[in-house]
Amino acid sequence: MKQTLIIAIRFTLITTLLLGILYPLAITAFAHLVFPNKADGQLISRNGQLIGSRIIGQSFAADRYFHGRPSAAGNGYDATSSGGSNLAPSSQKLLTRIQADAAKYQQEANGQTVPIDLVTASGSGLDPDITPAAALFQVRHIAQIRGLDESVVRNLVMAHIQPRQFGILGEPRVNVLELNLALDALQQH
Repeated sequence: MKQTLIIAIRFTLITTLLLGILYPLAITAFAHLVFPNKADGQLISRNGQLIGSRIIGQSFAADRYFHGRPSAAGNGYDATSSGGSNLAPSSQKLLTRIQADAAKYQQEANGQTVPIDLVTASGSGLDPDITPAAALFQVRHIAQIRGLDESVVRNLVMAHIQPRQFGILGEPRVNVLELNLALDALQQH
């Protein structure tokens, strides 16, 4: 009995060391060597200052920026509190929020239907992308606010549409942070 207990404890310690420490360290080191940008969270820096991540959305409150999906993660795009709102489609709180967001966007709609992803949160609450339709919906408003020609802003959106991965996975999408950075760079020149 004592011999079995000693073997069990040794086995637990060895597997903990191998699978809980050494294996994760080896995989992390491999990822940093082979995919350094992705291993660090695809962070975006400008002038030595961290701006955000390509894979975690963030809130843009100013009217001069493209807006992403609403976030139900913590206080909005909180990576430590990822998750949906867990409100049912019949929830009055959810319907009220969606109606308020849709009414806000309807002011700039010019007769267009508000794309659903501009008023509904993703399951994680961290989605950095919107549909091309949602980005194109915002073109007229952004162009007016920034004093740019609509065709310039539309072309910028078109240049930032990412196709389906490998041609079959997911849907075409636009990364909101990258689009807004390109919009700022456009006006700096």
